[in-house]
Amino acid sequence: MKIAVIGAGTWGIALSKLLIKNNHDISIWVHSQELKNQLTKDRILSTLPNVKIPDGIMFTCDYEEVLSNANIVLIAVASPYVRNCIRDMKKNIKDNTIIVCVAKGIEKDTMKTMSEVIEDELKTENINNLRIVALSGPSHAEEVSLDMPTTIVSASKDLNAALIIQDIFMNENFRVYTNDDIKGVEIAAAFKNIYALACGISNGLGYGDNLKAAIITRGLAEIVRLGVAMDCKKDTFYGLAGIGDLIVTATSIHSRNNKCGNFIGQGFTVEESINKVGMVVEGINCIPASMELKSCYNVDMPICDGMNEIINNNKSPKDVLYKLMIRNKKSE
Repeated sequence: MKIAVIGAGTWGIALSKLLIKNNHDISIWVHSQELKNQLTKDRILSTLPNVKIPDGIMFTCDYEEVLSNANIVLIAVASPYVRNCIRDMKKNIKDNTIIVCVAKGIEKDTMKTMSEVIEDELKTENINNLRIVALSGPSHAEEVSLDMPTTIVSASKDLNAALIIQDIFMNENFRVYTNDDIKGVEIAAAFKNIYALACGISNGLGYGDNLKAAIITRGLAEIVRLGVAMDCKKDTFYGLAGIGDLIVTATSIHSRNNKCGNFIGQGFTVEESINKVGMVVEGINCIPASMELKSCYNVDMPICDGMNEIINNNKSPKDVLYKLMIRNKKSE
């Protein structure tokens, strides 16, 4: 397959390395000429310093060049940039293209998932047989780029498209399952970042494993309540894209959400914490959407409420935790 990768961050590079190993033709769109020149010359991304980019991968800043004759388009930019990228490149997308999105988030103003954002931008282009797949699960780019064993989910309303992507990505180190509940997979992928941020705050405050386990468990309960209210399949949230991705993001040293929360827990401001991480922190971007969706679907999400108080209302993490702990007694 000829595959166009949009985005040369850690995930774009890691998946490109995997795909070229699987004997596919890979070209990567890069947002700046400076980065394109550096990657072409050095074959190293600064955030993946131990990973040599294979010589067969080509870099370009030209959408027309990267999308020419591409069978598959892999969207690997952070969620706030997905709509603009699709808008800029949509005139170059051909009939029968499968678009695979690995961005995880909810668009702030529209409350749309990333596949819905893509569909929204492309609906006026009259592209025949366009199919959208979400690729998600417990899969840090840092580990995938080093060929560490990983399992992930290929989700689409078009199960045949999900099966095609399963075949393209799967190898002895990268196992892919299929799922037709793309909305549930994307809701799980977006919301787990909020609870990873909360676990990081817990670390920064000096608390232990007990609280992290509680945040993960009760956080999953909140995601399930919202997902079911949005007509997603409950089982999706107990699979790789749900509990699997939540565990890895909430506990891993590779998680930028966990790192950012850790800084906040130590007393740094939200802005200072984001700057110290140096990359997009999706959990912070998702909090406004969580407030809107929980209200729209009348779902109780107290941890999300607490995170909104910390991130957007400048409340003390210790005060927020105290209020969570002394809420009215209830049955699990």
